[in-house]
Amino acid sequence: MNTFKALLIALLVSQSTHLFGNVKLPKLISDGMVLQRDAKIPLWGWASPNEKIIVLFNKKKYKTIASNEGTWELKLPKMQAGGPYTMMIHGKNNIEIKDILIGDVWLCAGQSNMVHQLNIHDVRYANEIATANYPEIRHYKIPTTTSISGEKKDLEGGSWQKAVGEEVRPFSAVAYFFAKKIYEKYHIPIGLINASVGGTPIEAWIPKEGFKTYPDIQKIIEENKDTTFVNSQKRAFPNNIVAPQKITDKGLIGEKSWYAIDFVPKNWRQINIPGYWEDQGIKDLNGVVWYRKDIEIPESMAGKKARVFLGRIVDADELYINGKLVGKTTYQYPQRRYNVPEHILKAGKNTFVIRVTNNFGKGGFVSDKPYYIFTDKDTVDLKGYWNYKVGDVFKPFDFSKFKANNSKKPFRRINPQNEPASLYNAMVAPFTRFKLKGILWYQGETNAGQPEKYEGYMDALIEGWRLVFHKPELPFIYAQLPNFMDVSYLPSESNWAELREAQLKALSEPNTAMTVNIDLGEWNDIHPDNKKDVGERMALAALKLAYNEDIVYSGPLYKDYEIKGNKIIISFTHVGSGLITNDGEALSEFAIAGEDKQFVWANAKIEGDNVVVWNDTIVNPKYVRYAWADNPDNPNLYNKEGLPASPFETEKNKPSAPTNK
Repeated sequence: MNTFKALLIALLVSQSTHLFGNVKLPKLISDGMVLQRDAKIPLWGWASPNEKIIVLFNKKKYKTIASNEGTWELKLPKMQAGGPYTMMIHGKNNIEIKDILIGDVWLCAGQSNMVHQLNIHDVRYANEIATANYPEIRHYKIPTTTSISGEKKDLEGGSWQKAVGEEVRPFSAVAYFFAKKIYEKYHIPIGLINASVGGTPIEAWIPKEGFKTYPDIQKIIEENKDTTFVNSQKRAFPNNIVAPQKITDKGLIGEKSWYAIDFVPKNWRQINIPGYWEDQGIKDLNGVVWYRKDIEIPESMAGKKARVFLGRIVDADELYINGKLVGKTTYQYPQRRYNVPEHILKAGKNTFVIRVTNNFGKGGFVSDKPYYIFTDKDTVDLKGYWNYKVGDVFKPFDFSKFKANNSKKPFRRINPQNEPASLYNAMVAPFTRFKLKGILWYQGETNAGQPEKYEGYMDALIEGWRLVFHKPELPFIYAQLPNFMDVSYLPSESNWAELREAQLKALSEPNTAMTVNIDLGEWNDIHPDNKKDVGERMALAALKLAYNEDIVYSGPLYKDYEIKGNKIIISFTHVGSGLITNDGEALSEFAIAGEDKQFVWANAKIEGDNVVVWNDTIVNPKYVRYAWADNPDNPNLYNKEGLPASPFETEKNKPSAPTNK
């Protein structure tokens, strides 16, 4: 027995030595990385307790010793932009890191509009992709990961990629155009660390340090560290929602699937593509609707590779051509662009079937989008009348019936991707020692339902990240939400306008800049195609904020107001060379109200650096709004540098929105 114990102990010791005997680096510190110039550069990692570590870099040697816990860190001196370099790290093992550049590193974060890759917009930016040749612009996309239990020590994966040829396709489009603009001016290497996840709230990105004035959220963060509590909430979640559902779609469970080429449709109705089915005779349906049509394909397209554009579909879809699945998408926002392999298309009649699943709201095909199939020389339109049949109808689910463990405590559905600090913990915390030039932020759509909270959350994010990155004045540049949804032709309330106002007020934080994008959106797409102007406006702000260029980098921002009789005079910052309308027409999208806050359209004219607003029916005006809508019709106030004015609302007896100059 004693011999056995001795052998077991020896085995455990040898395994422990094997696990901790090799020097290990964070995933971000890897081939192709960009390190921040003009700042002391930290290197860190793991090794055996008290292991001696030597780093050779740029013809110099650096030494350190791992701690008793097996962690180590050292700092390289400040360096100028340059490279490529090779780094050698020696411990009980040797690590070589190649193709290292010294330049400027930007953290790019937010939700889907920061995620969106050039590849998604490869029609609009086909030439940009084809001609990309910027080997000194590097992009590191952090894999989507969450952690509600606390901060992670390392990232789950990722690698540095160069903006060259096809390798540029996964780059964030906004971040790429930002980096390109900066690089073309300074020719300094640019590193883009992309930590962004579609459909996520700002709370998930704020570190716990940022929630110091939010005791309720601090309580949630602490609760989420309790595995017993988290598991109890998961058990309370209704099984028939989280478990796979039994297939009840008639189009899939019949003798023949409705996408089969030899299926004979009977008693199908007509419907138009594009369009929502609720607008075409189907009342309040959440479920599955099948669309089917025979499309004539010319001989010149037969047997060839092709592409299908199906605009946008709410929510999910599957496309079958001649009985073969060609493409599918599981949620509503991506543009549908599917590749058709060779030998699927034939001359003459081809059967197209689209299975559409919608969970709530209007379902179907978004209008004002492309719907066609094409090869290099031929195009066939897919718009028009199709046949349809309902395959399944979903019943709404009432979550209010469920309580955690039948207790008096309210049930809290835990979605790790939306929990406070969860994305920060997993996707940002592991590299807060990494030195940055600045931060780019594009987010807000998910928080539009509660815009009144967003200003405070922005302050918490900015202050929190500056704290964890140990740089109180870290430049923070963010995108204001663009125009989206139906155009408003009457003054009205708007959550998106409220959220833009919260974003405007977040400029009270020092060393911040906001890009106005009220002219860059699309009414029918929460992911507008124009990512270049967003990125380049962010670059313009960076030239001022981070590179100290003496330039006009913002459109006009509301500063203050003065009431004179029946007129309100609005003053602005960032007027640049002067205020103008970008279309040469009279100012539009100004609304005015009295004490009752019942807004009506107003007359408005530019007088010097001010705008005078009035309506003869409002004798005692108190409030003015500009471009206050989800999607204002024609916000045309700009400065002469061509940058649009931010939407705003004056506030009686409150200080004006603070704005950085």
